[in-house]
Parts: sequence; C-alpha cells; structure tokens
Amino acid sequence: NDVKSTDIIPFNHRAALAADQLHSVARLDYAHFRPVASSDGLLILSFCYAYFTICNPVTRQFACLGRLSGFSLLGIYPHPPTGEYRLLMHSSESTKQTSFRFHDRTNWKARNQVGCYVLSLGSGKLWRYIDSADTNQLQFSNTSVLLCGCLHCLVRHGSDSNMIMVFDTIAESIRMMLAPVFSGGCDALFEMDGKLGMSSSNDAKTIIDIWVLQEYESEDWILKCQIKLPVTEIKALCKNHEDDELWDVVAVHADGKLFVLIKCTEWLLQVDMDGKLVATFHHKGVRPTQLQLKQSLVPHAFFPSLHGYVVNGWPFIRE
Repeated sequence: NDVKSTDIIPFNHRAALAADQLHSVARLDYAHFRPVASSDGLLILSFCYAYFTICNPVTRQFACLGRLSGFSLLGIYPHPPTGEYRLLMHSSESTKQTSFRFHDRTNWKARNQVGCYVLSLGSGKLWRYIDSADTNQLQFSNTSVLLCGCLHCLVRHGSDSNMIMVFDTIAESIRMMLAPVFSGGCDALFEMDGKLGMSSSNDAKTIIDIWVLQEYESEDWILKCQIKLPVTEIKALCKNHEDDELWDVVAVHADGKLFVLIKCTEWLLQVDMDGKLVATFHHKGVRPTQLQLKQSLVPHAFFPSLHGYVVNGWPFIRE
C-alpha cells in the first residue's frame, strides 16, 4: 500500500551479472498498473482490468484507451495488410449490456451481442463484431499467443476441458482447437521455437509439464518435458512458507531456452528445465508475467490520435 510507482522490467536471462537481469526500462508514476498484453514493443496496461492504457516503454509514448468494464482483452496484434494495430476483445453473456467509453474519437454503447470485437487503433472506426457461435460461453484466461497469423487464447468451454480459441487476424474468423488432455491445471500458452507451447501443473504447483503442438494442422500435441521444481530449496528460501497457493509459477521460452520463474514471498527464483535452481533475486515487489517485450525504437503512428497522448510525460518518471 505504500508503493507509489510501477517498474516495467524485462527479465534478461542472458545478462552476465545477476544485477543486470532485472533492469527497469521505465518507471510509471502510479502503483496499480498491470501489464495485460504486448506486441512489437507495445504494452497494454490495465487498472482493475477495466481501464486500459497503452505505451511504448522505450520511446516513452503513452496514451489512454479508456474504460472497458465487462470486457476481456484477448490481445493486441499487427495487421500487415493495413499496417494497423488492432485489439481483440470479448463480451460474455453476463456483461453484454455493459456500456463502455473508448478514447479513440469514438464513444458508443456495446451492442447486445455476446462474442468478440475488433478495434483498429487510431483509425477512428467503430468496433467490429465478429460473428461466431463458438465464443458464447467461453471463459478466457492468461495471455494470447500470435502464431501463424492467428491469435491463440486459452479458454474453458462450459463444463468441458481446456480448449484454445484461434482467431485468424486476416480473415477475422474464429475456430476452436483441442488442448492436450492431462490432469491438473493449465497455466499458459507460449511460443516455443515457432510452435505453440503450453504449460500445465499439478495442484501443488511442484511439477510443470511442457506440451508442444508438434503438428499444427492435425492438432497433435506431445509432452516435451516435465520439470520437477526444487521444493525443498524453494521453501528454505521462502522461510518454509507452506501455502503453495501464494506461489506464482511462469514457464518461459526465450532464445531457445526453457526455464521457470517463481515468485514466492520476497523472492524471484529461476529454475532450469532440469529442475535446478540457477538464480535467486531478493525483490519484494516484482511479479512475473507471461508477456514478452520486444524493445523497439519505432514510433507508432496511431499514438497521436489517442486521448491523453504524451511523449516522455506523465506517467513516465524521469530518472
């Protein structure tokens, strides 16, 4: 409660010194920003998952997107035919009456339709409804992955097991993909050497299974590896903290390497794919996410058309 700012920190596992692995690229003068989506150096931040902003931490461009209470942000993606960046949102049956205000020179009330909506940032166009019966009773979780020109979003379909919603960003069509069958919880999707990967864990979060979609068209998943976390070492560092529910476990694949980041009490821990504890960071406030940040100096053209647009102004803190 006494924190006044938010740091955006890419985890650099290639850095030679541990101190350089957690280096802030930007500090924001507000404590309650949460990163929820990323693409090409862009980060979308939310407040209470209802009010959204967008920024490029490197060019220090920042703008407001607006209040989207009752909608789930599924992802941001580039649209090569137009050069636009677009948002994919979802409105569930329980929130379809929600009014929202979007700061893109367009304010309107959501139509009484359940499903997905697309907005082109900076275009001044209205949201487009994507007609698909497959999205009616979906519960979305975690971040999306852009692969093969499609956004992949992990969902639960009614009382069924996990599935993956695949949104074709060019055709703007939606289909459902089967997820691997396993016991335990599904944690997240990620890209792994040009293929779709998925992590799942047992209830105690002590064993992480890594699945890879070996054949995209036939939806053939294989179990790539199983990572057994060094529970004894983790609990010793965390002063024998017994409540595993307070562990944040994130499987990451970057630069050909697979590893796990664990947040436990005041520690951030790095575990390799063999289950070996390879690095520890005493950092009370840091929390890992599944988002990838590709740092970019390219100024995005849509920013000036957005409400509250600034460069190197509030909420960025000058160091």
